[in-house]
Amino acid sequence: MEGYLGEIRLFGGNFAPRGWMFCNGATLSIANYEAVYVLLGTIYGGDGQTTFKLPDLQGRIPVGTGQGPGLPNVVLGQIGGTESVTMSTAQMPGHTHVAGVGTLTIPTCSTTGNTASPTNNILAGSDKAYTAEAPDGNLKPEITSITVGVAGASQPFDIIQPSLSTNYIICVEGIFPTRN
Repeated sequence: MEGYLGEIRLFGGNFAPRGWMFCNGATLSIANYEAVYVLLGTIYGGDGQTTFKLPDLQGRIPVGTGQGPGLPNVVLGQIGGTESVTMSTAQMPGHTHVAGVGTLTIPTCSTTGNTASPTNNILAGSDKAYTAEAPDGNLKPEITSITVGVAGASQPFDIIQPSLSTNYIICVEGIFPTRN
């Protein structure tokens, strides 16, 4: 299978054809693959003295270099993306939660309180706040705001698109490409 050095293709087989290697991040010797090194350099890794690396497309999808409208600039060899995310409340659309409506009844007594301890006592008037007297009324509190309990567990969720696994192969023995 003939190709240009450095050319990457999808291949459905479970082996790399002669003159091709899997795009698996393998470290190659510059001395053995000098022409491929001239094209790739250390864009994908290696020390640049004796070794360089092939692109690693295992579990990744390639993306074109440059900057599309409204997108960040992507340079050759740049790795990006993530398989899962955890959303924060700042990323959620505006919404409301309904709180249940109910009645709050707090027994009270209009007599003067005779203790400062709330234990086994009820709210009372004036000096000390509590009494053991029988209740003779109820407070009618007005609630101006309410906080609804936290929902969710802040667990990450997958954002991987549906996919089919195939092999990416790169030509390491072939025609040296010429510019334009």
